[in-house]
Amino acid sequence: MKKQALNTLYHSVYNIHYYLVLVTKYRHRCITPEVAAYLESQYKRLLKSWDCELLECNGEPDHLHLLISANPKMQPSKMVNSLKTATSRLVRKEFSEHLGEFYWKPVFYSRSYCLVSCGGAPLEIVKQYLAQQEGFD
Repeated sequence: MKKQALNTLYHSVYNIHYYLVLVTKYRHRCITPEVAAYLESQYKRLLKSWDCELLECNGEPDHLHLLISANPKMQPSKMVNSLKTATSRLVRKEFSEHLGEFYWKPVFYSRSYCLVSCGGAPLEIVKQYLAQQEGFD
């Protein structure tokens, strides 16, 4: 079994992955392959500037799935909010004519999102490992 590489900062070692699902406003099916490719490039650029990495990006016309390798300095809610805010503004500017067919207000994403931590050992394995520790006796 291949072990996952750990990342390091000055005083920490980490391996943090998030699975993020972003949905378009009103679930309008407005994400074309060109829009998806543009958004993926913007996600990569923004995440890199925050010392994070986009590992995978895919989706359907009304939502996108992202797999993100994050660092502990980035708060998950702030990361998602910043991603949504910046890319919404950029995609609306770049594809204004296309998105104008779906939205008359300056919106792109739904307010909601799904963010799940993932990777590493399953919780049951971690619980079993912790239960096997000697303790402080």
